[in-house]
Amino acid sequence: MIKNIAFDFGGVLFDLDYEGAIVTFHKIGLQDAEQRLDRYHQRGVFEQLECGHISPDAFREELGRMCGRTLTHEEVMSAWLGYVGAPVDEHKLAFLDELRGRGYRTFLLSNTNPFVQSWAESSQFSPAGRPLSDYLEKCYCSFEVGIMKPDPAFFQYMLDDARILPEETLFLDDSPANIAAAVAFGIQTHLVEKNGNWIPTVEKIINK
Repeated sequence: MIKNIAFDFGGVLFDLDYEGAIVTFHKIGLQDAEQRLDRYHQRGVFEQLECGHISPDAFREELGRMCGRTLTHEEVMSAWLGYVGAPVDEHKLAFLDELRGRGYRTFLLSNTNPFVQSWAESSQFSPAGRPLSDYLEKCYCSFEVGIMKPDPAFFQYMLDDARILPEETLFLDDSPANIAAAVAFGIQTHLVEKNGNWIPTVEKIINK
């Protein structure tokens, strides 16, 4: 029986726009953004940020060197928010509220960074003016934990910290590699079509 549901962030809870991020990073001067950014798992200094190995200021300074000029925090923030393709779907957020009302424990398990997460935890996140954490029991973010999916240690951290059993947990992600890592733990999974509507499938799984 499913008692817990963990969600990826980009591509699952909000529409992920990789092409939009390329445009916004180009705008601040990162000419080789296509080579440096990734749809699922960042590399280089971008990965260091999402692993929590460097601070937002250190990242801003390094990104500025790549762009050939000094960048403000606001410029870097606007570049990262290029990944946010559209306003967050109110139906998905309402379903998160419904799940909690039905007694399910809900979590975020995301490779993300302080810039994106500061938006997620602001009143700008949802049409209702509520932050992401208002819809979930707890958010497990890679930059805070110091681990990124598909590293098995990230899944183990969530299971241990939340004190939940893998066989009672459903995990939704749009990355096949992350899904495979969860399956290895005995976690039930659903591979989400990027930016797709996963609500009907989740209902079917939890109502079995």
